[in-house]
Amino acid sequence: VQLVESGGGLVQPGQSLRLSCAGSGFVFEDYAMNWVRQAPGQDIEWIAGISKLGGTKNYARVVRDRFAISRDNAKSEMYLQMDNLKLEDSAVYYCRLPSGQRGQGTQVIVSS
Repeated sequence: VQLVESGGGLVQPGQSLRLSCAGSGFVFEDYAMNWVRQAPGQDIEWIAGISKLGGTKNYARVVRDRFAISRDNAKSEMYLQMDNLKLEDSAVYYCRLPSGQRGQGTQVIVSS
């Protein structure tokens, strides 16, 4: 089982990024998926989740109306569209299986 996140980078407040998560070694469509993040010195924070077929999506209050989670089961990929980024969104972002397994993460830095 492998999860590989990509798409992070350095952006200014108000800009956008789109993160991707590629899954392999398991049947991607059999699992709900989540995005979590961890800022330096802080605990891991759940920010969004999506059901197996993508019909149900949930968001943490701090990112609701700014972030959008989606998935493409044909490609075994999940995405996180992040708009209107704020300084406090700076963190390493991970995709995570219900088992808790996650990838190596992709870093997002929001700085003016």
